Amino acid sequence: MVRRTAALMGVILVTSRSFSDGDLDLVERAARAGHRILRGPAHHDLDELRSLLHGADAWIAGTGPVTEAHLAAAPKLKVVARYGVGTEAVDLAAARERGIPVTNTPGANADAVADHAVGLMLAALRFVPDGDRRVRAGDWGVRRGRELGAATVGIVGFGRIGQGVARRLSGFGSRVLAADPFFPVELVRAQGAEPVPLDELFRAADVITLHAPGGQRLVDAERLADMRRGTVLVNTARGDLVDEQAVAEALRDGTLAGYAADTLDGDTAAHDSPLLAADLVDRVIVTPHLGAQTTQAVDNMGSLSLDDVIAVLRGAEPAHPVPVPQEMR
Repeated sequence: MVRRTAALMGVILVTSRSFSDGDLDLVERAARAGHRILRGPAHHDLDELRSLLHGADAWIAGTGPVTEAHLAAAPKLKVVARYGVGTEAVDLAAARERGIPVTNTPGANADAVADHAVGLMLAALRFVPDGDRRVRAGDWGVRRGRELGAATVGIVGFGRIGQGVARRLSGFGSRVLAADPFFPVELVRAQGAEPVPLDELFRAADVITLHAPGGQRLVDAERLADMRRGTVLVNTARGDLVDEQAVAEALRDGTLAGYAADTLDGDTAAHDSPLLAADLVDRVIVTPHLGAQTTQAVDNMGSLSLDDVIAVLRGAEPAHPVPVPQEMR
């Protein structure tokens, strides 16, 4: 490796746990470009990050908050690269005011999350986790499930992940509905799905899978009341999309047959979520945000975020800039 002097090196703060944890050595890639990786806590606690931010030239940020206060603590910062797709935790307006571009990694984990969403559908429809628990307790009694190919599946949000789910469902033979106000209906049809309004999707689907941005409530008591009895709801997007208390009540009264999610509202702080109640264990499946945790997705997210950081630090434009919404300008 070519040695570089400290004066030429940029410091890249990384607060994503899985960065360079796949098959690719991204720490070495950064070093070859003349930069040093500095690790920080994934929760982004400002007191713990302050000294690290002070010397950082770039920040590859995980899912924790990136606030105006964080940016103010980083006088040398030239770019924030969000390790993932969602940017709702980043103060885009504050970054713009400071002239700091924000990037993300669109599509890097789409296949991984689409796989996981379909896996959760199958697990819920066929009672896989409950069956495993029963066998371990000596109970070989069976619960009759449903086939995915016989179901009408509604996809809420038809971006890269939603489209990936639709492609996978084509192999099962499911009827696929899609609701996305920002995606052209002719392109929805070209992907093998039927474009429908959101309310119609919730009324017509046997399985509903959420792939919409956070910061909105899509599933509440009113919408649950309009669903088909026995619907399965899957959420690999954001916990705040659903009213968890309303979902728990719908599971108890049979409106929902199952809820399978890769997230809870508040995530690791959600130990008291109503969906974790003991009486719902046979109808609720929760995984710990592992939808994007495949070797391939980790390599993709790390590569895209690091490449954008290196580009900015050498004075070039990043390949995946996040635009500032009009209302923030």
